[in-house]
Amino acid sequence: MNGPLVTILDDEPQIRTMLSDALAEAGFRTAAYARATEFEAALRSATPDLCLVDLGLPDRDGLAVVHRLALESGAAIIIISGRSQVQDKVTGLELGADDYIIKPFDPAEVVARVRARLRQPKSKDAAHQTAAFNGWTAFFDSYTLVDETGAESTFSHAEGEVLRMFLESPKRLISRQQMQEHLGGAAGESFDRAMDVRISRLRTKLNEDPKNPRLIKTIYGAGYIFLGDVSWL
Repeated sequence: MNGPLVTILDDEPQIRTMLSDALAEAGFRTAAYARATEFEAALRSATPDLCLVDLGLPDRDGLAVVHRLALESGAAIIIISGRSQVQDKVTGLELGADDYIIKPFDPAEVVARVRARLRQPKSKDAAHQTAAFNGWTAFFDSYTLVDETGAESTFSHAEGEVLRMFLESPKRLISRQQMQEHLGGAAGESFDRAMDVRISRLRTKLNEDPKNPRLIKTIYGAGYIFLGDVSWL
């Protein structure tokens, strides 16, 4: 299965099983964890597209996990919690979460929220799933990059959102505000850091020199510009 990867962090076994089953049936890949330490260790070897995070964890403050994810992972984040106070929701969203679901919930609602967060951007090229640029081919239906030698590597859905945005607007300056409007999410430090993480990972996968990237250029104080020649196939 090549669908988006959704990780679940919740200490209740029945919640993990219920969400894993519902998401798998909807076409998502899943990985579930009971403790933050296991979850964070797994992040070092796999990049999820979206993380479902419970705030009531046995070994870590859930809000601290959310904030770290927002700053370091580049993944979309949905909080699932029994805390129903407005302030808890506000705090979670301010720390970088994209959505907040209160327990108890219908798993169908969670699936719908996940789909909404990971939906493909609506644009003139949204129907196109393959793009060629500067010796690379990006397959958005399988989250795969192929270089001119035929070597393959994968990218996450979150990274794919950013790559598609650049490929749809080559040789045009894209400001941070435009990125936020295009990709969604709350503007601020958490969004900026998440974008920095995604762009850094894309540069690595495109074999870019971090000190002098050829394709994804940073225009300090203004935004980014993609300098490649793009053909949608």
